[in-house]
Amino acid sequence: QVQFVESGGGLVQAGGSLRLSCVASGFDISSDSMRWYRQAPGKDRELVASIGTVEDRTSYLDSVKGRFTISRDNAKNTVYLQMTSLKPEDTAVYYCNAPTIRRTMNYWGQGTQVTVSS
Repeated sequence: QVQFVESGGGLVQAGGSLRLSCVASGFDISSDSMRWYRQAPGKDRELVASIGTVEDRTSYLDSVKGRFTISRDNAKNTVYLQMTSLKPEDTAVYYCNAPTIRRTMNYWGQGTQVTVSS
C-alpha cells in the first residue's frame, strides 16, 4: 500500500523559511522522479519542484527558483523541500508525489499546510 506522508508546514512570516518532508512507504522513491506540488484555495494544483533519478537533476516553477530547493534521501525514502524567502503567495497545501503513482493510482497524501503572513 503506497503512502506519502507530508510534514513540516506551518505559519511563518514573509521572508521566513520552512523545510517540508515527505516520507514514502510502499514505494521506492529511488525508482522514479519525485515532485512537490501545491494547491492554493480556489486554484488548481501546480507543480513546484521536481528531482530526477539521473544525477538528481532538479527543476522548479519559475516563481520559486532561487528560493526553494528539492532534495531526496533514498536511504530514508524521503523527499524534502527547503523553502526560503517565503512570500504570502506561497500559501498553499503542499503535496509530494511520483509520476508512476499519479499515473497508475491517482493517489495523493494529506498534504501539509503552509501559510505565509505578510
